Amino acid sequence: MKIEQIYTGCLAQGAYYIESNGEAAIIDPLREIDSYIEKAEKDGAKIKYIFETHFHADFVSGHLELAERTGATIVYGPTATTDYNIHLATDNEIFNIGEVKIKVLHTPGHTLESTTYLLIDKDRNDHAIFSGDTLFIGDVGRPDLAIKSDLTKDDLAAMLFDSLRNKIMPLGDEVIVYPAHGAGSACGKNMSKETTDLLGNQKKTNYALRADMTKAEFVKEVTDGILPPPQYFQQNAMLNKTGAQNMDVVLETGNVALDVDTFEAMANHEGALVLDTRDRFQFAEAFVPNSIFIGLDGSFAPWVGALIPDLKQPIIFLADEGQEEEVVTRLSRVGYDNTLGYLKGGITAWKTAGKEIDHIDSVSADALAEEMKAGHVDILDVRKPSEWEAEHAEGSENVALDYINENMDKIDADKEYKVHCAGGYRSVIFSSILKSRGFDNVTNIEGGMDAILETDIPTTAFVCPSTLK
Repeated sequence: MKIEQIYTGCLAQGAYYIESNGEAAIIDPLREIDSYIEKAEKDGAKIKYIFETHFHADFVSGHLELAERTGATIVYGPTATTDYNIHLATDNEIFNIGEVKIKVLHTPGHTLESTTYLLIDKDRNDHAIFSGDTLFIGDVGRPDLAIKSDLTKDDLAAMLFDSLRNKIMPLGDEVIVYPAHGAGSACGKNMSKETTDLLGNQKKTNYALRADMTKAEFVKEVTDGILPPPQYFQQNAMLNKTGAQNMDVVLETGNVALDVDTFEAMANHEGALVLDTRDRFQFAEAFVPNSIFIGLDGSFAPWVGALIPDLKQPIIFLADEGQEEEVVTRLSRVGYDNTLGYLKGGITAWKTAGKEIDHIDSVSADALAEEMKAGHVDILDVRKPSEWEAEHAEGSENVALDYINENMDKIDADKEYKVHCAGGYRSVIFSSILKSRGFDNVTNIEGGMDAILETDIPTTAFVCPSTLK
């Protein structure tokens, strides 16, 4: 028996490859499927099943294309409905893979069809669970993502409580937990950086598995502090329910070199969004006017999903040489399939052609400290609200990058803003969006909050009024 976790850091997502005696199964595959097929071929195995734990909201699955290429059966848990052929499993149904078995445990709560798959080894011992977004390491799935449902998040949280108590917690402490996500995913609130653990340890350390917890307490704790989901989540979930086009088509249309004039025409006359994926320092120094920065070296795909509202938006992009196909692939992972090509020769070609360029001004934290001593400075802190509440520069205003599209009315075009995040990645994204929308008085604070804390700039923490005596 072989179990391999295939972890993709950009999405904080774990897919799984299971092989036994010449048969294999894939659990929660990403959209690019070649690696799964190659693993099976290397092992001399046939991929028999593709198990989906639920309709994923944070990425587009490769289950349809994988099934077409291998003849494998797509399996969803009870209540799932799709626009393509699947095996709709029943609770406690058993699937044979070589000498091992997969048992279906219907665990609604994150979504109605959410299912945990229990792996039983050849000696009939419960070996591991593939828990999807039902159980994470240190957390559980958010209960507010069910698409087209009349149920509230409290209703789903109550279901999740029952699923955990009745299906997962009775399993032995030695069972290994393999979740679909780790830290960095928006599918939970406070996931661990660890990507696997023993169930017994989770029973001891995961707040949601406390033995003495009532259902009412569970519902309150699980739903407390949930931020609105990224806007692309519902669109991705629907794509997984209805089916997406093959990756070969996406790569063929997106990985295309465009000369400067064609690139400019697409940007100016065909409504294409210009996305710059280089590192933030290169972007800040010189970029195509009105382009948006989202660097490939950060959480690229989730930020694209959070900030570009329409999956059908035409996109043209700049990338470091050799990274063009990677950009198209990562965009497709979250459903952005309308990529039309990249600027051949990058920013150098743009400059050589004599085209206009833009830049983002920057200021060091030390220089900012001196400026603040001389008078008022308008500081925008674009970190998450929880980060701002923990500690922030006195007088700063919190406008989280995650919700910039909903909060543009808070930005005053007449002010000169100094913008920062924790280290610099998010603040350059934020600044690029402001500049693309005509807000020219924007300066990025080098090093972000990390650098601010090294100066004598006064900081403070937010105190909830209810805690004041």
